[in-house]
Amino acid sequence: MLRKGWNAVLLGLLLIQGCAEPLPPLHTFSGFAQGTTYHISYWAPQALDEAQITAEVEKVFLDLDKTLSNYRPDSLIEQFNANVSTEAQPVGEEIVALVKIAQNVSALSQGCYDLTIKPLFELWGFMGDDLTIPDDATLQAALANVGMDKLQLVDDSHISKKLPSLRVDVSSIAQGYSVEKISNALQAMGIQNYLVEIGGELKALGSKPDGKAWRIAVEKPLPGEQKMHKVVTLPKDSPMSVMTSGTYRHYFDVKGKRYSHILDARNGAPVTHDLVAVSVFNESPTIADAWSTALLCLGQEEGMKLADAEKLQVMFIQQQGTEFLESKTRALTMSTQVTIN
Repeated sequence: MLRKGWNAVLLGLLLIQGCAEPLPPLHTFSGFAQGTTYHISYWAPQALDEAQITAEVEKVFLDLDKTLSNYRPDSLIEQFNANVSTEAQPVGEEIVALVKIAQNVSALSQGCYDLTIKPLFELWGFMGDDLTIPDDATLQAALANVGMDKLQLVDDSHISKKLPSLRVDVSSIAQGYSVEKISNALQAMGIQNYLVEIGGELKALGSKPDGKAWRIAVEKPLPGEQKMHKVVTLPKDSPMSVMTSGTYRHYFDVKGKRYSHILDARNGAPVTHDLVAVSVFNESPTIADAWSTALLCLGQEEGMKLADAEKLQVMFIQQQGTEFLESKTRALTMSTQVTIN
Protein backbone atom coordinates (compact mmCIF):
# COMPACT_ATOMS: atom_id res chain seq x y z
CA MET A 1 0.00 0.00 0.00
CA LEU A 2 2.82 2.38 0.83
CA ARG A 3 4.47 1.72 -2.52
CA LYS A 4 1.15 2.21 -4.33
CA GLY A 5 0.54 5.53 -2.55
CA TRP A 6 4.03 6.76 -3.42
CA ASN A 7 3.49 5.85 -7.06
CA ALA A 8 0.19 7.74 -7.03
CA VAL A 9 1.86 10.87 -5.67
CA LEU A 10 4.68 10.58 -8.22
CA LEU A 11 2.15 10.15 -11.03
CA GLY A 12 0.26 13.19 -9.80
CA LEU A 13 3.43 15.28 -9.84
CA LEU A 14 4.26 14.12 -13.33
CA LEU A 15 0.77 15.01 -14.53
CA ILE A 16 1.03 18.46 -12.97
CA GLN A 17 4.43 19.02 -14.56
CA GLY A 18 3.15 17.78 -17.89
CA CYS A 19 0.19 20.18 -17.81
CA ALA A 20 2.28 23.22 -16.92
CA GLU A 21 2.63 25.45 -19.96
CA PRO A 22 6.10 26.77 -20.81
CA LEU A 23 6.68 30.46 -20.36
CA PRO A 24 6.44 32.65 -23.48
CA PRO A 25 9.90 33.47 -24.84
CA LEU A 26 11.48 36.84 -24.15
CA HIS A 27 12.44 38.42 -27.48
CA THR A 28 15.33 40.88 -27.63
CA PHE A 29 17.05 42.87 -30.33
CA SER A 30 19.39 45.83 -30.44
CA GLY A 31 21.04 48.19 -32.87
CA PHE A 32 22.49 51.62 -33.50
CA ALA A 33 20.37 54.73 -34.05
CA GLN A 34 20.42 58.45 -33.30
CA GLY A 35 24.13 58.36 -32.58
CA THR A 36 23.75 55.80 -29.82
CA THR A 37 22.65 52.21 -29.15
CA TYR A 38 19.21 50.83 -28.43
CA HIS A 39 18.00 47.61 -26.79
CA ILE A 40 14.45 46.29 -26.85
CA SER A 41 12.99 43.37 -24.90
CA TYR A 42 9.41 42.20 -25.25
CA TRP A 43 7.08 39.23 -25.05
CA ALA A 44 3.42 38.38 -25.54
CA PRO A 45 1.24 35.35 -24.85
CA GLN A 46 0.32 35.15 -28.53
CA ALA A 47 2.61 34.25 -31.42
CA LEU A 48 4.67 37.17 -32.69
CA ASP A 49 6.28 37.97 -36.03
CA GLU A 50 9.72 39.03 -34.84
CA ALA A 51 10.86 40.16 -38.29
CA GLN A 52 7.82 42.39 -38.67
CA ILE A 53 8.33 43.93 -35.23
CA THR A 54 12.00 44.64 -35.91
CA ALA A 55 11.15 46.17 -39.28
CA GLU A 56 8.48 48.40 -37.74
CA VAL A 57 10.88 49.65 -35.06
CA GLU A 58 13.51 50.43 -37.69
CA LYS A 59 10.89 52.35 -39.69
CA VAL A 60 9.98 54.41 -36.65
CA PHE A 61 13.64 55.29 -36.12
CA LEU A 62 13.95 56.35 -39.76
CA ASP A 63 10.85 58.54 -39.56
CA LEU A 64 12.09 60.14 -36.34
CA ASP A 65 15.44 60.86 -37.95
CA LYS A 66 13.76 62.60 -40.87
CA THR A 67 11.77 64.74 -38.46
CA LEU A 68 13.98 65.54 -35.47
CA SER A 69 17.64 65.03 -36.37
CA ASN A 70 19.80 68.12 -35.90
CA TYR A 71 22.51 66.35 -37.94
CA ARG A 72 20.47 65.90 -41.14
CA PRO A 73 20.07 69.04 -43.27
CA ASP A 74 16.96 67.53 -44.83
CA SER A 75 15.14 66.85 -41.53
CA LEU A 76 12.06 68.93 -40.76
CA ILE A 77 13.70 70.65 -37.80
CA GLU A 78 16.82 71.56 -39.78
CA GLN A 79 14.74 72.85 -42.68
CA PHE A 80 13.02 75.10 -40.17
CA ASN A 81 16.39 76.23 -38.80
CA ALA A 82 17.74 76.98 -42.28
CA ASN A 83 14.74 79.09 -43.26
CA VAL A 84 15.33 82.69 -42.18
CA SER A 85 11.73 83.72 -42.73
CA THR A 86 9.49 84.85 -39.89
CA GLU A 87 6.45 83.44 -41.65
CA ALA A 88 4.69 80.33 -40.36
CA GLN A 89 6.48 77.15 -41.40
CA PRO A 90 5.06 73.62 -41.62
CA VAL A 91 6.90 71.30 -39.22
CA GLY A 92 4.23 68.71 -38.47
CA GLU A 93 2.28 67.83 -35.35
CA GLU A 94 5.17 66.02 -33.65
CA ILE A 95 7.51 69.01 -33.48
CA VAL A 96 4.65 71.29 -32.41
CA ALA A 97 3.79 68.89 -29.57
CA LEU A 98 7.44 68.83 -28.42
CA VAL A 99 7.65 72.63 -28.52
CA LYS A 100 4.54 72.87 -26.33
CA ILE A 101 6.09 70.63 -23.68
CA ALA A 102 9.40 72.48 -23.90
CA GLN A 103 7.74 75.89 -23.56
CA ASN A 104 6.06 74.80 -20.34
CA VAL A 105 9.25 73.35 -18.84
CA SER A 106 11.24 76.39 -19.96
CA ALA A 107 8.81 78.79 -18.30
CA LEU A 108 8.78 76.82 -15.04
CA SER A 109 12.61 76.66 -15.01
CA GLN A 110 12.78 80.45 -15.46
CA GLY A 111 14.42 80.03 -18.87
CA CYS A 112 17.26 77.74 -17.78
CA TYR A 113 15.90 75.07 -20.15
CA ASP A 114 15.57 76.27 -23.73
CA LEU A 115 15.35 74.54 -27.13
CA THR A 116 16.85 77.52 -28.97
CA ILE A 117 20.39 77.13 -27.56
CA LYS A 118 21.77 75.58 -30.75
CA PRO A 119 24.02 78.63 -31.42
CA LEU A 120 25.48 78.27 -27.92
CA PHE A 121 26.31 74.58 -28.43
CA GLU A 122 28.14 75.50 -31.60
CA LEU A 123 29.88 78.47 -29.97
CA TRP A 124 31.29 76.40 -27.11
CA GLY A 125 32.29 73.55 -29.43
CA PHE A 126 29.88 70.90 -28.15
CA MET A 127 28.79 70.06 -31.69
CA GLY A 128 32.39 69.00 -32.38
CA ASP A 129 35.48 67.73 -30.59
CA ASP A 130 37.18 70.89 -29.31
CA LEU A 131 36.15 73.33 -26.62
CA THR A 132 36.08 77.01 -27.57
CA ILE A 133 35.73 79.44 -24.67
CA PRO A 134 34.09 82.60 -26.03
CA ASP A 135 34.84 86.09 -24.79
CA ASP A 136 31.96 88.03 -23.24
CA ALA A 137 31.15 90.06 -26.35
CA THR A 138 30.90 86.92 -28.50
CA LEU A 139 28.78 85.18 -25.87
CA GLN A 140 26.39 88.10 -25.59
CA ALA A 141 26.02 88.23 -29.37
CA ALA A 142 25.08 84.54 -29.40
CA LEU A 143 22.63 85.01 -26.53
CA ALA A 144 20.79 87.63 -28.59
CA ASN A 145 19.74 84.76 -30.89
CA VAL A 146 18.45 82.57 -28.05
CA GLY A 147 15.10 82.49 -26.28
CA MET A 148 11.94 80.38 -26.23
CA ASP A 149 9.96 83.61 -26.35
CA LYS A 150 11.26 84.05 -29.91
CA LEU A 151 9.65 80.75 -30.98
CA GLN A 152 5.94 80.97 -31.67
CA LEU A 153 3.26 78.30 -32.04
CA VAL A 154 0.93 79.05 -34.95
CA ASP A 155 -1.31 75.97 -35.01
CA ASP A 156 -1.07 72.20 -34.56
CA SER A 157 1.44 71.79 -37.40
CA HIS A 158 3.10 75.20 -37.88
CA ILE A 159 5.56 77.30 -35.89
CA SER A 160 7.29 80.57 -36.67
CA LYS A 161 10.32 82.60 -35.63
CA LYS A 162 10.13 86.08 -34.20
CA LEU A 163 13.83 86.31 -35.01
CA PRO A 164 14.94 85.09 -38.47
CA SER A 165 18.23 83.66 -37.19
CA LEU A 166 16.57 81.56 -34.47
CA ARG A 167 17.55 77.87 -34.50
CA VAL A 168 16.17 74.98 -32.50
CA ASP A 169 17.93 71.94 -30.98
CA VAL A 170 15.47 69.24 -29.88
CA SER A 171 18.09 66.77 -28.58
CA SER A 172 17.10 67.41 -24.94
CA ILE A 173 13.62 66.01 -25.58
CA ALA A 174 13.89 63.96 -28.79
CA GLN A 175 15.37 60.83 -27.21
CA GLY A 176 12.56 60.62 -24.70
CA TYR A 177 10.06 61.12 -27.50
CA SER A 178 11.79 58.37 -29.49
CA VAL A 179 11.39 55.97 -26.57
CA GLU A 180 7.72 56.90 -26.48
CA LYS A 181 7.22 56.37 -30.22
CA ILE A 182 8.90 52.95 -30.16
CA SER A 183 6.82 51.96 -27.13
CA ASN A 184 3.63 53.06 -28.86
CA ALA A 185 4.58 51.06 -31.95
CA LEU A 186 5.02 47.91 -29.86
CA GLN A 187 1.67 48.43 -28.18
CA ALA A 188 0.00 48.98 -31.54
CA MET A 189 1.24 45.49 -32.48
CA GLY A 190 -0.42 43.99 -29.41
CA ILE A 191 2.64 43.91 -27.13
CA GLN A 192 1.83 44.84 -23.53
CA ASN A 193 5.07 43.69 -21.91
CA TYR A 194 8.27 45.44 -22.98
CA LEU A 195 11.39 47.35 -22.02
CA VAL A 196 12.58 49.95 -24.54
CA GLU A 197 16.00 51.58 -23.99
CA ILE A 198 17.73 54.16 -26.19
CA GLY A 199 21.08 55.53 -25.05
CA GLY A 200 20.30 54.76 -21.42
CA GLU A 201 16.83 56.34 -21.52
CA LEU A 202 14.01 53.84 -21.14
CA LYS A 203 10.37 52.95 -20.67
CA ALA A 204 8.83 49.72 -19.40
CA LEU A 205 5.35 48.25 -19.31
CA GLY A 206 4.09 45.03 -17.79
CA SER A 207 6.52 42.39 -16.55
CA LYS A 208 8.96 39.69 -17.57
CA PRO A 209 7.53 36.37 -18.86
CA ASP A 210 7.88 34.85 -15.37
CA GLY A 211 5.74 37.62 -13.89
CA LYS A 212 8.63 39.43 -12.20
CA ALA A 213 8.92 43.19 -12.52
CA TRP A 214 11.37 44.83 -14.87
CA ARG A 215 14.49 45.94 -12.99
CA ILE A 216 17.00 48.44 -14.32
CA ALA A 217 20.26 49.96 -13.10
CA VAL A 218 20.96 53.65 -12.61
CA GLU A 219 24.65 54.15 -13.26
CA LYS A 220 27.06 55.92 -10.98
CA PRO A 221 27.86 59.35 -12.49
CA LEU A 222 31.49 58.60 -13.31
CA PRO A 223 33.05 59.82 -16.59
CA GLY A 224 34.20 57.01 -18.85
CA GLU A 225 32.97 54.27 -16.52
CA GLN A 226 29.85 52.18 -16.18
CA LYS A 227 29.22 51.20 -12.58
CA MET A 228 25.88 50.54 -10.95
CA HIS A 229 24.67 53.15 -8.48
CA LYS A 230 21.15 51.91 -7.74
CA VAL A 231 18.75 49.18 -8.88
CA VAL A 232 15.24 50.34 -9.72
CA THR A 233 12.24 48.01 -9.71
CA LEU A 234 9.52 49.34 -12.00
CA PRO A 235 5.75 48.88 -11.57
CA LYS A 236 4.03 45.99 -13.34
CA ASP A 237 0.56 47.51 -13.56
CA SER A 238 1.39 50.84 -15.21
CA PRO A 239 3.93 52.27 -17.67
CA MET A 240 7.02 53.95 -16.26
CA SER A 241 9.94 55.72 -17.91
CA VAL A 242 13.32 56.61 -16.42
CA MET A 243 15.23 59.50 -17.96
CA THR A 244 18.67 60.50 -16.65
CA SER A 245 20.68 63.59 -17.54
CA GLY A 246 24.25 64.02 -16.34
CA THR A 247 27.02 66.57 -16.58
CA TYR A 248 29.48 63.66 -16.75
CA ARG A 249 28.23 62.35 -20.11
CA HIS A 250 29.56 65.03 -22.48
CA TYR A 251 32.16 67.49 -21.28
CA PHE A 252 35.59 69.02 -21.82
CA ASP A 253 38.35 69.19 -19.20
CA VAL A 254 40.61 72.20 -19.74
CA LYS A 255 43.30 73.35 -17.30
CA GLY A 256 41.70 71.52 -14.40
CA LYS A 257 38.22 72.88 -15.03
CA ARG A 258 35.28 70.88 -16.35
CA TYR A 259 32.92 72.36 -18.95
CA SER A 260 29.66 70.40 -19.16
CA HIS A 261 27.40 70.23 -22.22
CA ILE A 262 24.51 71.29 -19.97
CA LEU A 263 24.20 74.98 -20.80
CA ASP A 264 22.22 77.53 -18.82
CA ALA A 265 20.30 79.47 -21.47
CA ARG A 266 20.02 82.44 -19.12
CA ASN A 267 23.76 83.20 -19.24
CA GLY A 268 24.86 81.02 -22.16
CA ALA A 269 27.51 79.14 -20.17
CA PRO A 270 27.98 75.54 -18.96
CA VAL A 271 26.63 74.90 -15.47
CA THR A 272 29.22 74.85 -12.68
CA HIS A 273 27.29 73.50 -9.66
CA ASP A 274 27.88 70.13 -7.98
CA LEU A 275 24.71 68.43 -9.23
CA VAL A 276 26.01 65.77 -11.63
CA ALA A 277 22.97 63.59 -12.40
CA VAL A 278 19.20 63.80 -12.35
CA SER A 279 16.86 60.84 -12.91
CA VAL A 280 13.18 61.53 -13.53
CA PHE A 281 10.51 58.83 -13.20
CA ASN A 282 7.35 59.55 -15.17
CA GLU A 283 4.78 57.75 -17.27
CA SER A 284 5.76 59.94 -20.23
CA PRO A 285 9.39 59.57 -21.37
CA THR A 286 9.05 62.80 -23.37
CA ILE A 287 8.10 64.86 -20.35
CA ALA A 288 10.68 63.08 -18.18
CA ASP A 289 13.44 63.80 -20.71
CA ALA A 290 12.74 67.54 -20.77
CA TRP A 291 12.54 67.73 -16.99
CA SER A 292 15.77 65.79 -16.40
CA THR A 293 17.70 68.38 -18.42
CA ALA A 294 15.89 71.35 -16.89
CA LEU A 295 16.42 70.21 -13.30
CA LEU A 296 20.08 69.42 -13.95
CA CYS A 297 20.47 72.90 -15.39
CA LEU A 298 18.95 74.49 -12.28
CA GLY A 299 21.14 72.69 -9.77
CA GLN A 300 20.31 70.95 -6.49
CA GLU A 301 18.57 73.70 -4.53
CA GLU A 302 16.50 75.27 -7.31
CA GLY A 303 15.89 71.91 -8.98
CA MET A 304 14.60 70.22 -5.83
CA LYS A 305 12.33 73.15 -5.00
CA LEU A 306 10.78 73.14 -8.48
CA ALA A 307 10.48 69.34 -8.69
CA ASP A 308 8.67 69.24 -5.36
CA ALA A 309 6.35 72.05 -6.43
CA GLU A 310 5.50 70.12 -9.61
CA LYS A 311 5.14 66.84 -7.67
CA LEU A 312 7.75 65.13 -9.85
CA GLN A 313 9.40 61.83 -8.95
CA VAL A 314 13.11 62.69 -9.13
CA MET A 315 16.43 61.43 -7.78
CA PHE A 316 19.29 63.96 -7.59
CA ILE A 317 22.97 63.04 -7.26
CA GLN A 318 25.56 65.62 -6.18
CA GLN A 319 29.30 65.08 -6.28
CA GLN A 320 31.36 66.53 -3.47
CA GLY A 321 34.95 65.46 -3.85
CA THR A 322 34.89 61.69 -4.26
CA GLU A 323 31.53 61.34 -2.52
CA PHE A 324 28.12 61.13 -4.15
CA LEU A 325 25.16 62.53 -2.24
CA GLU A 326 21.72 61.26 -3.20
CA SER A 327 18.42 63.00 -2.52
CA LYS A 328 14.83 62.36 -3.60
CA THR A 329 11.77 64.51 -4.07
CA ARG A 330 8.79 64.04 -1.78
CA ALA A 331 6.84 62.41 -4.62
CA LEU A 332 9.55 59.79 -5.20
CA THR A 333 10.05 59.13 -1.48
CA MET A 334 6.31 58.47 -1.08
CA SER A 335 5.94 56.55 -4.33
CA THR A 336 4.44 53.07 -4.23
CA GLN A 337 5.30 52.50 -7.91
CA VAL A 338 9.08 52.80 -7.98
CA THR A 339 11.43 50.93 -5.64
CA ILE A 340 15.09 52.02 -5.49
CA ASN A 341 17.70 49.87 -3.74
